[in-house]
Amino acid sequence: MRTIGRSLALIAFFLLLWEGLVIVAGLPRFILPPPSLVAQTLWFSRSLIAEHALITGAEVLIGLVLGAALGFFFAILLATSRTARAILRPALVFSQTVPVFALAPILTLWLGYGLWSKVAMALLIIFFPVTSAFYDALMRTPEGWIGLARVMGANRGRILWHVRIPAALPGFASGLRLATVYAPIGAIIGEWVGASRGLGYLMLLANGRAKIDLMFAALIVLAILTLLLHAAVDRFGRWLSQGRI
Repeated sequence: MRTIGRSLALIAFFLLLWEGLVIVAGLPRFILPPPSLVAQTLWFSRSLIAEHALITGAEVLIGLVLGAALGFFFAILLATSRTARAILRPALVFSQTVPVFALAPILTLWLGYGLWSKVAMALLIIFFPVTSAFYDALMRTPEGWIGLARVMGANRGRILWHVRIPAALPGFASGLRLATVYAPIGAIIGEWVGASRGLGYLMLLANGRAKIDLMFAALIVLAILTLLLHAAVDRFGRWLSQGRI
């Protein structure tokens, strides 16, 4: 409760400082709207913002599920196959030398202006941290645990499922938490490149019409969505870290 109270107090102080800065400096609303105006816009445009927020939320959630699943199985493949490590690991590292954002126009060209080009952007951002964190955790399984399982007659498959994967779940959860923070960025970049719906599209539209208060309102909703998603994934990660699989 104390942490929540301090956070709310910090937010209130920031909003008052923001409001005061706009009033004292006399900044025009198309440069920096006061938080009171942003709050009004958020309320009166709530239906419009909610409509676009649902689209962005769907893009992020689908990308998160697909990226986490692919990262999970890809990490297992790398950890259990020397051939896969020799061939795929260098390719995985090389893929990170290309900025994901630079692929947005290509993905939009290939997948169109609809949902799936944004899902692909989110997936690409999610995939690497999940794969990397889970793979590293799998490779750090204590040798004593593996040796004990072998003494008890466990084969490679049982060792993987009952020893290595449970021991590496905290690493998978850590990678998933990190990916969750960046996943909305991929969806928003995709919407900026080409979309007719979503918070990124709404922000571009508002900016083009000099409705900066609407742009800030959409940005606040995006931040809230990211925080809620991170909280949900964090709770899921704690559940995973307890070995429940």
